[in-house]
Amino acid sequence: MQSPMETVLITSTALATLRRLAEEANEPMAVVLERALEAYRRGRYLEALNEDVSALREDPAAWAVEQEERAAWDATLADGLE
Repeated sequence: MQSPMETVLITSTALATLRRLAEEANEPMAVVLERALEAYRRGRYLEALNEDVSALREDPAAWAVEQEERAAWDATLADGLE
């Protein structure tokens, strides 16, 4: 089930870009916008993850615990299962 349609104000430049991308992809603007938002969301998630890992690496004790946990999980890669 699709969500109800909403109205969002965007700049004329953004609209022109959205129209061009939709035409190039031969898809509705709503689909292109949804994909762009998902790519943005994923990018934000990865940026936050990178920041968290960087902060973890700055704490030698916490990083050592992380490395130990990774080593424990790595052992499961050789459990003989296909």
